[in-house]
Amino acid sequence: MTTAILIPARFQSTRYPGKPLVELKGAGGAAKTLLQRSFEAAGRVRGIDSVHVVTDDERIAAKAAEFGAPVIMTSSECRNGTERCAEALGQLGDVDLVVNLQGDALLTPPGFVEALVARMDSDRDAMVATPAMRLRGPEVRMLQQEEAAGRVGGTSVVADEQGHALYFSKRLIPYLSATSLDSGPSPVRLHVGVYAYRPEGLERYVTTPVSELEMLEGLEQLRFLVAGVPIAIVEVETPPFALRELNNPEDVAPIEAALIEAGLE
Repeated sequence: MTTAILIPARFQSTRYPGKPLVELKGAGGAAKTLLQRSFEAAGRVRGIDSVHVVTDDERIAAKAAEFGAPVIMTSSECRNGTERCAEALGQLGDVDLVVNLQGDALLTPPGFVEALVARMDSDRDAMVATPAMRLRGPEVRMLQQEEAAGRVGGTSVVADEQGHALYFSKRLIPYLSATSLDSGPSPVRLHVGVYAYRPEGLERYVTTPVSELEMLEGLEQLRFLVAGVPIAIVEVETPPFALRELNNPEDVAPIEAALIEAGLE
């Protein structure tokens, strides 16, 4: 299959304006922008035909050009990364799969994306694929504490017997009994925000109105489920380093520590 990775990047982030251009130090002490590190992460994925930065901002486009990243310009009307990928589709030419490697997902292991592509190759019913990690008991208890304190610790997902998503939520799902975390892996799967789409899945997405569930949860992928578009859940192994995303200025130090732990220059 012909596969393109798109890195949606916008300057006007509500929580952290200009974050694609924030510099992060790696294992060797060199500082690179979040945008460049995300592009380099995409370059470590095997079997990909092209990688593009997708943006509506000339500052981001200029920075991408400095380190040799091809850029696709989109409108400022895109409400999320999936809409931006859909708009970029017309400038990609013929592709079988589009991977949305979000611009703050610089620590995503290349094997996650490779697993998505393999699942889409074998599961022709799925229009979208996304990874999830089964959490251990102590990890779930930590998220329960975050939830009790009124903070969002991550997005969880439940799937059917065919491995297709039933629902995503910023609350912990499914319900856990008192003994659910006593032994082995928990029933909780933490969603990782990377997606592989078929072009027809993206086309369905942009013709589907935003639903109440999407608005309430603040999760763009729920629009696929409302539209009846199957999402394949690909279970992946939790990496030895933390999969932190850059959402706030205080995330810089933990991400730099994770880059060092992962050995990324």
